[in-house]
Amino acid sequence: MKRILVPLFALGAALSLQPAFAADTAAAEALFKSKPCAACHNVDMKLVGPALKDVAAKYAGTDGAVELLADRIKNGTQGTWGPMPMPANPVTDEEAKILAEWVLSLK
Repeated sequence: MKRILVPLFALGAALSLQPAFAADTAAAEALFKSKPCAACHNVDMKLVGPALKDVAAKYAGTDGAVELLADRIKNGTQGTWGPMPMPANPVTDEEAKILAEWVLSLK
């Protein structure tokens, strides 16, 4: 009986967390669209800046990637993806972290 209950309990717990992640993802995407980010970035293809999925792939598994990207989102950067600079963005530290986590979650 325990062999059946433990996996069922684990599955139930995992499924209950999924809607919260989906809501967070939708909120992060709405934040992205509300900021100037979307003028230069797209999720799937390069515009002025790199595709966000390419950014996620480049930093996948990198220690400190959330902090690095959050800093670049907030303060801007130049030279990482070519000569075009990315300007600083009008975001709070918390918004920059939310955006960085969302970008890194893209596949």
